[in-house]
Amino acid sequence: MKDVDMKNTRVAVDVGGTFTDVVIMDETTGAIRIEKTSSTPDDPMVAILNGIDQGGIDLSEVSMFSHGTTVATNALITRNLARSAMICTEGFRDVVEIRRANKEDLWDTYKDVAKPYIPRRDRLTVRECVDVNGTVLEKLDEKEALRIAHVLKKRKVASVAVCFMNSYTNGANEERMRDILLSVMPDVPVSISSQVLPEIFEHERFSTTMANAVVSPSVVDYVARLEGKLADGGYERDLLLLHTGGGVMTPASVKDFAARLAGSGIAAGAIASRFIGNLCGFDNSIGFDMGGTSTDVSLVYEGKSRVTKDWYIEYGYPIRFPSIEVLTIGAGGGSLAWKDEGGSLRNGPQSAGAFPGPACYKNGNEVATNTDANVVLGRLGTSLAGGKITLDPALAEASVRETVAEPFGMELHEAAEAVVAVANANMANAVRLLSISRGYDPRDFALVAFGGAGALHGAAIAKELSIPTVIIPPNPGVTSALGCLLVDIQHDFSDSFMAAAADTKPEDLEAAFERLEAMAADRLKHEGVAPKDIVMQRTVEMMYQGQWRALAVSAPSKVTDIEALIDGFHSEHQREFNFRRDDAPVSIFRVGLTATGMVPKAELQKHEVRKNKPKTDKTRDVWFDGKAHTAMIFERENLTAGATFDGPAIVEQFDSTTVIPPNTTAEVDQYMNILIRVQE
Repeated sequence: MKDVDMKNTRVAVDVGGTFTDVVIMDETTGAIRIEKTSSTPDDPMVAILNGIDQGGIDLSEVSMFSHGTTVATNALITRNLARSAMICTEGFRDVVEIRRANKEDLWDTYKDVAKPYIPRRDRLTVRECVDVNGTVLEKLDEKEALRIAHVLKKRKVASVAVCFMNSYTNGANEERMRDILLSVMPDVPVSISSQVLPEIFEHERFSTTMANAVVSPSVVDYVARLEGKLADGGYERDLLLLHTGGGVMTPASVKDFAARLAGSGIAAGAIASRFIGNLCGFDNSIGFDMGGTSTDVSLVYEGKSRVTKDWYIEYGYPIRFPSIEVLTIGAGGGSLAWKDEGGSLRNGPQSAGAFPGPACYKNGNEVATNTDANVVLGRLGTSLAGGKITLDPALAEASVRETVAEPFGMELHEAAEAVVAVANANMANAVRLLSISRGYDPRDFALVAFGGAGALHGAAIAKELSIPTVIIPPNPGVTSALGCLLVDIQHDFSDSFMAAAADTKPEDLEAAFERLEAMAADRLKHEGVAPKDIVMQRTVEMMYQGQWRALAVSAPSKVTDIEALIDGFHSEHQREFNFRRDDAPVSIFRVGLTATGMVPKAELQKHEVRKNKPKTDKTRDVWFDGKAHTAMIFERENLTAGATFDGPAIVEQFDSTTVIPPNTTAEVDQYMNILIRVQE
């Protein structure tokens, strides 16, 4: 990182579909304040600058500016992409169109998979050949390569992906193709697959490189403009951009790895959830991020987030960069209740969105949502966002009555509870998919509930899954933005290493890791990270011979014993798939390395814990299990560390509402988290 005078303020920005959240931390005290401003989808930077102005932030006093961006994700979703090209080995231009010949809806013969991000007319070919051992059988046809470069210049392409067969073993021909392209079009970003993803499976490698290329123009432009505006305001350090792997990258790496920013905002919530769980003493935690449209579920086991390489923005076009595993379902505050063809009550994934929003928002929607049901049940008050949004209980009641109560012959509050119960069941199933189906017992975890609606539903989800503790962060609605403050610079490297594990020599594996570590050290040095701040974590991906999906096993800083790695693989396979075959031969598929440049962490503000029973004169009727209960209503800003109280109770604050149901107890810890203990 750039070395400048001591600063004392950290800023994190998370851009959402409706609001842009800004978290401002004082490094000296750990105190946090928040700002929310309306997002500006046409140019997210405008909302960021508005938030900086609203927050009165002096950029010259900022020590770290971290940002979770949706630019890459939105570009891929909307396909608002600059014209890009792909250059392939002769005969292989259609790899990304053939894909794996599978479909998301296997039995829907009428639904086609989306077209590739680069159309066939812009996928050109050139003669070259490298065999599986990395031997160059035919050098790049440079005359043809130069002709192609001039053709693409005439087409005014904004970026190029170069994807040659077997380049994962030897990228010499791809590198030469890149040099020729840059000699003709020096300002056009070129992504080569041997650098972006040096792995054997050609579709995944081509697809990832294609995605990287098509988002490069918009992402690089956005990052450059934002970096310039921050510098104009007095910010003197690197802009840090959150990527899906759970770390940050500087603008120096964005040009080569732009697609790493796809899914950036979702990862921020998972990172914050892990941090808060660890802060409260839980190495095992489940992140439950419920917003207006969707719910994101993540899992942390023994202090580490689950990481996957099987993800995509559009089905059929994988992006194989390591990503924190997050399961997203269509369940949020604005999810609509509806009756299916079989006569059953359903909830979501259809949503009222930010506009018109729930019926109680008074914008014309008449269909009941989860927010309307919570208003009817008294769990949600009539004011949100510090009074900026007022809710109409009469409209909420009318929507629940017309959508659910009358069609199903229910009483009003019974219908509202049914709406919430279906939503909770959907979200509980999502947690099961990420925990029980992966071999984890939810009873061994804490549930970290956040997002605008997470604190409303967290205790009910925990009860459904027998999770004993729910953690509500101090500012649930902006917790994802907080996650941007809690990350290090991080890059992931991998290389193919295909061999029978029993025949592999430790020194050969060690040599492969050393090559990756040299590349990692060079990358982090380029980003200004001092050697003393670099941490390397190794993994070996292994499989039983005959399989094609591999499992990653942690490897020591120096490999001396292959048998220990094999034993680790058997154990991991037992946990993940509930069986192991100790007598079966094991193959090594790939070596991986996570290189981290440690960023100094500011600690959150601690408060002196004094046991107390908070008092309030404010109460209202809140419905649980078919009965109205008189619930105490607390303002969160009035609760102090050490406060304990029993449910039923409601805690209201600027960005969220927390529900503490009957038969639960709540306690405020030294970091001002609310810990809800769910009784069996």
